[in-house]
Amino acid sequence: MNEQTLPTRQRLLEQIEQLARHAIYGTLSESYRTCGNPRCRCHAQGPKHGPHLYISYRGERGKTTGYYVPKAAESEVRRGVEAWSQLQTQLRQLSALNKERAFEAARVKK
Repeated sequence: MNEQTLPTRQRLLEQIEQLARHAIYGTLSESYRTCGNPRCRCHAQGPKHGPHLYISYRGERGKTTGYYVPKAAESEVRRGVEAWSQLQTQLRQLSALNKERAFEAARVKK
């Protein structure tokens, strides 16, 4: 591994650790819904209630599932989903460095 790769690898590991503290797995969407009151404006021509933030993700058995995010947690969940995305990017970069290191170690053994 060259001298430049070590600081890059260490920096990536530090960023991964920080992102992992906040990461939330899933995809965000917003929905508008009608309520249970048949006389409410949302059942006629009026606007529906919302937006309601929803996070969906693939569960352990491969089935898509999700949950509604409480209003009070919306900003934190948005940051967490963004952290998850950034974490995936950093992990791909680390994987490339690991592959390079493994190939270099194999060349040295020859």
